[in-house]
Amino acid sequence: MDIRRSRWQSLVAAAGVACLALTAAACSSSSNTSSSTPAASSSAPAATTSAAATTPAATPTGSSTGSSSGVPATLTGTAKTIATNWVTFFNAKTPTATRVSLLENGSTFESVIAGQASNPQGADTSAAVTAVTVTSSTAATVTWNLLLSGTAVLTNQKGQAVYEGGTWKVAQSSFCGLLALQPPAPAACKS
Repeated sequence: MDIRRSRWQSLVAAAGVACLALTAAACSSSSNTSSSTPAASSSAPAATTSAAATTPAATPTGSSTGSSSGVPATLTGTAKTIATNWVTFFNAKTPTATRVSLLENGSTFESVIAGQASNPQGADTSAAVTAVTVTSSTAATVTWNLLLSGTAVLTNQKGQAVYEGGTWKVAQSSFCGLLALQPPAPAACKS
């Protein structure tokens, strides 16, 4: 496992996105893309009565094959909005202000995101979503791949999306989990 983790850390560092890791569990705080315009509130959250409930959009769907945007063509509604925002957030070419707006508590991480944007090695990083499972009206699980020059370097990653302020966003806990691969993590991840 140390060899595997070391390899992932090397890939992440080489991609210039030291914030990318494997789990959301690394953050103690709980709580998502290729287009530079997020699909902010074009899709209201799916109505559910409990965190375990699902809606038709909640079923894991989609595959990154056949989609040059990183969003599976089979996704619709809320799941498509979540995937689009996720892909936009992890696209190194997305402006910092847009990325900040697509991260839960994004302003707390603005300097980290700006630092990533200024790293020339990170210019070829992106994400491809393979599935979205909406678990409540304010939470979803995203399965995705980290791409470097269009080639998957980390696959089948699980992350969390949250509905905050009318927009589906990458959960702070997922971002902190990614930042944990290249310590030290920012102070905001420790609170």
